[in-house]
Amino acid sequence: MSRQPGTKPPQAAQKKSENWKLSRSRVYADANTGRPEAYWNYENSPIEYSLPENYEVVKKVGRGKYSEVFEGVNISRSCELCVIKVLKPVKKKKILREVKVLNNLKDGPNIIGLYDVVRDPETKVPSFIFEHVDNEDFKTLYPRLADHEVRYYMYQVLKALDFSHSQGIMHRDIKPHNVMIDHNKHKLRVIDWGLAEFYHPGTEYNVRVASRHYKGPELLVDLRTYDYSLDIWSFGCMFAGLIFKKNPFFRGRDNNDQLLKICQVLGSDEFLEYVRKYELEFDTHPYQGFPRRPWESFVTPGCQNLCSPEALDFLDKMLRFDHQERLTAREAMMHPYFAHVRAHDDERATSGMGGPDYLDMWQAQHQQNPSPGPAPAPAATIPSPAAVAGGPMPSPSFSGSVAGPSSSLSGGPPPAAKRF
Repeated sequence: MSRQPGTKPPQAAQKKSENWKLSRSRVYADANTGRPEAYWNYENSPIEYSLPENYEVVKKVGRGKYSEVFEGVNISRSCELCVIKVLKPVKKKKILREVKVLNNLKDGPNIIGLYDVVRDPETKVPSFIFEHVDNEDFKTLYPRLADHEVRYYMYQVLKALDFSHSQGIMHRDIKPHNVMIDHNKHKLRVIDWGLAEFYHPGTEYNVRVASRHYKGPELLVDLRTYDYSLDIWSFGCMFAGLIFKKNPFFRGRDNNDQLLKICQVLGSDEFLEYVRKYELEFDTHPYQGFPRRPWESFVTPGCQNLCSPEALDFLDKMLRFDHQERLTAREAMMHPYFAHVRAHDDERATSGMGGPDYLDMWQAQHQQNPSPGPAPAPAATIPSPAAVAGGPMPSPSFSGSVAGPSSSLSGGPPPAAKRF
């Protein structure tokens, strides 16, 4: 039984009552229960569209299944840079859901800012106007990151996820492509909330979410009562690819092969126990006979500087078949791997508003003292979430130079910007 998005969540199906009990989220399970229905019932939340006349397209920077993305300028704000996401034809409820999610997460730590929603009066094509990030493609950035930089940026992703989860929202598509990093400003934003959904315990969700190489085992075995921990698996895959310099870490040809690749690393015994625990009707025969590989076996001379014992322990606590055993985002932030990042965490600095952050302090300390290791610092506490506060597309009425799907959003607008 599947919940219709935007409607009141049903009771769990009787035939899976035990499954529902076992797979209830360990944290923030009632985040939406305690809020008014208007908070999560997005089908009854109409959108007030603006006219697109305030925005001009500069260049195309990417495209996806549901949209095409352009760098643009807001001509009503002194040509301030922005990102224009032009939606392809999709169901109206998907648009309503993404807008509701982004509005509910507004001003959350490291979450991309939605500035406006516009619609062309002639074509009726809707577009989202987002905060601009001078992103560098992860394929060129990740191989250059030092250990302290990896720790810093991964911590920033977890801050965004913990805030999102505390607001009752699963992202469901965490991957390097959806994490924008302006390395010069030490600014990170989690983007593309188009697959995000509100979590209601006992609801059976669509398993056709997340990109294949970042899909959690629950999606691959059709366990539909998943929760926020799906995002932790995807984050763990991203982290593994980063520290082992192997992107993606699990490279399956299709969903079956993806599960096979996971079993070849985590081992068949853990997978069989997972299937038994949740009483899944699933043919396990093709996935038997694989021993568990130690994480140390993936360490090479080219990546050993990123693979400290605490990094491998951190990874091990996220990439678990059983989603109940994975760290939550908040627990992940408290792992010893991030001890020095936590000590220097500054909300104003990491929001891109200025002030020294962990990377600034690390650099300053190592210019004075080139000895290895992060700078010592007094203990610091993490602020609570409450304290942080498809198909052909009609041609839009603009033109611009094509930069390609991997282009970074960089530089100022050229003189020949086109009216949107």
